[in-house]
This record gives sequence, structure tokens and C-alpha cells, in this order.
Amino acid sequence: MKGGNLTIAFFSMAVLWTGIYFIAVAFGIAKPFNFITDIFSTPAVNYGSTAVQIILGAWFGRVLVDTGIAAGISKLTVRVGKDKPVIATILIALVTCLIFTSAYGVGSAVAIGSILFPIMGSLGVPKKIAVPVFTLSIGAAMWINSVIFVQFQPFFQGYKSPDGQVVAWGDHYLRFGIAAMVIQMIVIILFILVRSKTIRNGKPYEIGGVGNDKEWAKVSPVTYVLPIVPAALSIFFKWPAVPSLLLATILAFLLTGNMNSMKKLVSIIGSTAKTAIGDIGGLLIMLFCLMMFQAAAIKAVGVVTPMLAHVIPNNELILIIIVLVLAPLALFRGPLELYGAGAATITLLLSLGTFNVWFLYALMVIPSMIGISACFTQSWNAWSLEYTGLDTKTFLFNGVPVAWISSIFIMAAASVLLF
Repeated sequence: MKGGNLTIAFFSMAVLWTGIYFIAVAFGIAKPFNFITDIFSTPAVNYGSTAVQIILGAWFGRVLVDTGIAAGISKLTVRVGKDKPVIATILIALVTCLIFTSAYGVGSAVAIGSILFPIMGSLGVPKKIAVPVFTLSIGAAMWINSVIFVQFQPFFQGYKSPDGQVVAWGDHYLRFGIAAMVIQMIVIILFILVRSKTIRNGKPYEIGGVGNDKEWAKVSPVTYVLPIVPAALSIFFKWPAVPSLLLATILAFLLTGNMNSMKKLVSIIGSTAKTAIGDIGGLLIMLFCLMMFQAAAIKAVGVVTPMLAHVIPNNELILIIIVLVLAPLALFRGPLELYGAGAATITLLLSLGTFNVWFLYALMVIPSMIGISACFTQSWNAWSLEYTGLDTKTFLFNGVPVAWISSIFIMAAASVLLF
């Protein structure tokens, strides 16, 4: 989610929804309010704490790459799966998922992909399999990545759920998140096994050109567990995301020898932080504009809620079936993708005040994850296609069915564990 046109779209829609509301004010069916403060200031300012988590998550991802930890994990995978391309592909999927349980951002994806795609090419794994395996594995990791969670969370802030619950990072969510991640990884592995003959018959090829022979620093195998440290601290010690990410980052510096001298430490902190913040700068501006849009949309939709109450089904099972059947509408930033037209969809559903908040979370986030895993409008997916030269039609044909099938089982898990 890099930003770009979505920033303009969300800001423009915030202005539009505010205008629509004040048209209702002119007709006497709504009351005026201070839109400068309530729409274009307070929502963005209140998002500051979430922005901190996104920044630290992106920074940790960059630290994993620049210290050589990510490269070390990747190369270990190749050694273990040497001469067994199917096993190696499964291990690469698992390693990708492991790294991105904490790492986040297109910069991290580019750095990891620049290591893993040439490896899969040398093993003869066809691009039509290699690219979906990489992007789907990142998508699986996102289920327990606190950085992506806090990007979805604001859509549901301030909602008065009939059961009194709120969308928050913690045990209730993580037990579902872990199950969702496992389900998606199982489906990915099955996809690899189904295509095992194609993988074994594949011929090695070069990918990426010059620059893939970069020498990464050698690190201790002890550091290979660091990607899961933030999630582990949240699960077992109930730590919030910020201290979890900070401790993991400090351990990465310590265990890779970057704290042996003050000069070295200052240098790597500066370089990794600068790169990480650059990677997510556009994303943060987009999210601030999203908060403005959300505040304006809630105000405007409140005016037409009485009419909508008679149109939208109030049966949860019916809505689940509709969403699962139409889940691919999340692709191309469609009406089931929260970071797309789905932002309006969730606003309408929230305005009804009928459904429990975790139900709505599952209803919209599960299809949105299809977009993150298998749509080329997702920034790191677009980069993967450009880097490997795989065409979009082949990518969608191979990736979307895996993500769609996963969503069905993940929704079943949500009905048991989340809502």
C-alpha cells in the first residue's frame, strides 16, 4: 500500500462527503459542525500513535535486511533444499512468511525478493509459481503482522458495537490471526505440491540481472529467530507492538555486531531509519487522508442510514455467503478492498449500527487480504511482476484461486475464533 493515487482519492472523497453533508444542512436535515477541526485535523492527529507502529515495523524490516539476517535465513533455506526444488520452494514460502510476520513495506519486500527470486530461478521454479508463492506468503504473514493490523483498525474506531467489543490487538485477535496465517500457508503448500511436477521439470534461468551477487554480512544462526520475536512478545508476554519491535530491533543490532562501536551503531541506525521511512512516506500521507475521508463519510452516511437499513441484509450468514462468493471484487481496489472502494462499503455497514464489530472486521478484511496477496495493485506485488517479467494475467490466474480458497477457510475460522 504505497500511496499514490489513493492519497488524492481519499482526500478528494473527504472534501466531497463533507460537501454532501452540508447540502443536507442547507435542507435542514442535518446540523452544522466545525469541519476544519472534526474532519481535516483531529482524525489525522489522533492517528499519530498508529503511525509510530507502522514506522517501527518498516524500520525493523529494513534492519533485518541490512544486517544480513534475511539473507542468512534465505541462504540456509537453499542449503537445506538443495537438489530438491519442491522442498526448497516450500521452505522459501515458510521463510518468506517468517520474515514478514514482523517486517513490513515495499522496501523490505524488494530487498527479500531480490534474494529469493534469483534463488528460485536457479532451482528452475517457473515464474508463474515463484511469484504467487512469494506474494501469497507475504499475505499469509500479514495476518499476525501488527503493522498491517493497525492500518485496518482505524476503519472500525469509534464504532459502537452491539456487543460492546472493540477492534484491538491482543489475544482475541491473535488466536484468529495465527489460525488464518496457518490456513493460508497450508493452501500455499498444497498449491506447490499440486504443481510439483512442473517445478521438478523446470529449467534454471537467470533473473534480476546485475546486483544479485551482493555480499551480505555473515550472521549467527541465533539471529534467524528474530523475525518472530515481536509476535512472540505480544502473544506470550502481552507486550504492545512498539516495545516488541524496539526490542527486536535492538537485539538485531546487538547479535550482528553492529553495537560493537558507537560509530557503527549510529551509522546503521541512520541508514536503516532513513531508508525505512522513505519506503513508507507515501503510505503515511495516504493513511492521514484516509482518516479524513473516514470522518467525513461517517457524517454524510449518517444522513442516509434510515434508507439503507431496508436494503442491506441483516443476516450475518447471508452477508458471509455474499462476500465469499464475490470476494474477488477486492481485486483492483474494488468494493471489498478496504484500501479502495471498500472504504465506502465499510462506512455504510458501520452506519447501520446492527452488526458486531469483529464480524464486520472479518467481513471486509478477509477479502481485502486477497488483494494484498494476489492483486498487482499492491505495491510489492507490482514490483514482483516487474522484477521477474511475469505477465499480470498469469499472475492473477495462479494467485487469485489460492487466495480465494484460503478466504473460505479463514472465514470459517473467524466465525469460531473471532466473532
